[in-house]
Amino acid sequence: MLEALGGYRPGMAPRSIWNGTITFGLVNVPIKLYTATESKTVRFHQVHVRDGSRIEHRRICSKEDKEVPYKEVVKGYEVSEDKYVVLEKDEVKAAAGDRGKVVHIEEFVDAGEIDPVFYEKTYFVGSRDEKDAYRLLHEALKRSEKAGIGRFTFHDREYLVAVRALDDVIALHTVRFHDEVVSGDDLDIDLKGARKPSKQEVQMAAQLIETLQREFDAEDYEDTYRASVLDLIKRKGKGEEIDLVAQEEPDQGDDLMAALKASVDAGKGNGGGKTRGGRKKKKARS
Repeated sequence: MLEALGGYRPGMAPRSIWNGTITFGLVNVPIKLYTATESKTVRFHQVHVRDGSRIEHRRICSKEDKEVPYKEVVKGYEVSEDKYVVLEKDEVKAAAGDRGKVVHIEEFVDAGEIDPVFYEKTYFVGSRDEKDAYRLLHEALKRSEKAGIGRFTFHDREYLVAVRALDDVIALHTVRFHDEVVSGDDLDIDLKGARKPSKQEVQMAAQLIETLQREFDAEDYEDTYRASVLDLIKRKGKGEEIDLVAQEEPDQGDDLMAALKASVDAGKGNGGGKTRGGRKKKKARS
């Protein structure tokens, strides 16, 4: 689990990104936060196509039409056209009150009641100074299968958070507020004219799902697109010509039942994609 702590590698001490305290009731748990995820996205720079030089983005004053040094840049909120209320960094921090250093747990809920759509980002919570209080909170959350709902301010923004036990550590998830989640009722999904699936089709679809069922193991999934992009970069860097393959959507066809039956038969031919216990045998790792 520790290997996931924000860029951590064996032999390297993980770095915390925030120090504070979790409070529930009169109990205080001094903590450190660590990033739990690391982006592996292939990042590109903007370059000038004529000479391959990197493009620079500079801070230009719209009034003076001159570049502005970073030390002269402050935060301003536009209250009317071209009129701003400027806030100093310390003033912005002061608006948070003690939430800039404290995660207040307001209530506890069943962890399974929180729909994944509300989870935004995950952090690992480490102990700081008072290890007994940390272990107490971890054990209580683990046994009760509850999540503590609270708030704190981080990077000039208030976050709703869910604190729960995750294996041998405590996890803190930032949670979206209800008005940040788009309602399905607001989507333009027109099902008028769509026929109701037959009982046989629903049963066949359920059978297909059963055929493809297995236990989830994150290590079974790799970012194949990222690997392809990196391979393309490597090949083009060597001067190879790249053949562009047209992307096409699969053709569903008119016979939905035939597609279902063929899918089920194919799944059975592959052993259902699972072995005893519902897990697919892993390929030997080279």
